[in-house]
Amino acid sequence: MVKTKPLGAFGGALVLGMVMMAFFAPLIAPYNPNEMHGMQSLLPPSADFYFGTDALARDMFSRIVYGARVSLAVGLGAVGLSIFLATVIGVLSGYFGGRLDAVIQRFVDAIMSFPWMIIMLTIMSILGPGTVNVILALALAGFAGSSRVIRSAVMAIKHSEYVMAARSVGCRQFTILLRHILPNVAAPILVLATLGLGNAILAEAALSFLGFGVPPPASSWGRMLSGDGLDYMLKGPWLVIFPGLAISAAVFGFNMLGDALRDLLDPRLTGGARVNK
Repeated sequence: MVKTKPLGAFGGALVLGMVMMAFFAPLIAPYNPNEMHGMQSLLPPSADFYFGTDALARDMFSRIVYGARVSLAVGLGAVGLSIFLATVIGVLSGYFGGRLDAVIQRFVDAIMSFPWMIIMLTIMSILGPGTVNVILALALAGFAGSSRVIRSAVMAIKHSEYVMAARSVGCRQFTILLRHILPNVAAPILVLATLGLGNAILAEAALSFLGFGVPPPASSWGRMLSGDGLDYMLKGPWLVIFPGLAISAAVFGFNMLGDALRDLLDPRLTGGARVNK
């Protein structure tokens, strides 16, 4: 993939770097992310504080490193739940069709008729602050579109020869779904999940900007950007520059990786070309 999809490889390297940074945060961060360093507030980047300090004299580099854990955890949780809901709804709707498909699609239409931000704000207003509630809001606002993609993939393969053969020998519907349908829609699901991770991190930052993000003491990149970053942006521009760069790198990495995976796994670009040879 490095030669054929250099941007995808670069995006994958960015994603791997962020995952490693989150996993080895205690070894990488020079300070506790919540440790206050006396009167050294709003210091610019230096040899002692690589990314400077915030208004409470906390090391910004350490907070960025540990913030990767929070942002990635929220993104993975939201995307995992969203893809699970989208897969269940998309597979049932696409495979069985008929009235069930009609009812499910009207439900999906109703959800997609509202802006995703309105859905998230409504859910957060009902559930209140909390990391789990942020994950629920992100998942419930984003599963509808993914379910449409999965439904289309299921409808494209449910009349395939191997599926018809399984029906003719008396395989149960549940067995067909598990053994023949799900494995063949795994590729678009993987692409949706990869692209969704960047969107989830960006959406969490938007919620934090509106005051509905991950609550303290946990601090995501979005919370850093919308907290002291906005209040002291003129006095300490590094408070918004470094969290903003972290969010941008995450979104860019996941999007480039997702685009590369989509091109590599698209049967019209891979399998179809081999059949014609």
